[in-house]
Amino acid sequence: MSSQTLSGHSSDSFRGLFSSSARFWEPRRILYNLILFAVCVIWLAASWPHFRPALHLPYFFPMAALALFANLCYSAAYLVDIPLLSSDFRSTWLSRRWILWLVGTLFALLLENYWIADEIYPDFR
Repeated sequence: MSSQTLSGHSSDSFRGLFSSSARFWEPRRILYNLILFAVCVIWLAASWPHFRPALHLPYFFPMAALALFANLCYSAAYLVDIPLLSSDFRSTWLSRRWILWLVGTLFALLLENYWIADEIYPDFR
């Protein structure tokens, strides 16, 4: 007998929903990270003399924390995706969830550019 969750669905169905969701989101996480990394490299190359002091060990940990935070935010897509996969809107959602990926990636780019331009860049002028 399978265990029941609060919503009445078996844990096997949640596992299936999570697996389906992960098959969509996790391959796109690589592209998401590559896009964010490319923007960081562009900032670094475009203003090399200013960012040179930031390439030392004490600045590595805050940058790594920001990268982890970006991936934590990416995982928030599961909070939208899994309930919609189990709803009556599943068929519509399956064909349109790429929009959530695109909007989330554009929002992450906006935050990244803001953070670099306003929070990091002024420290290294």
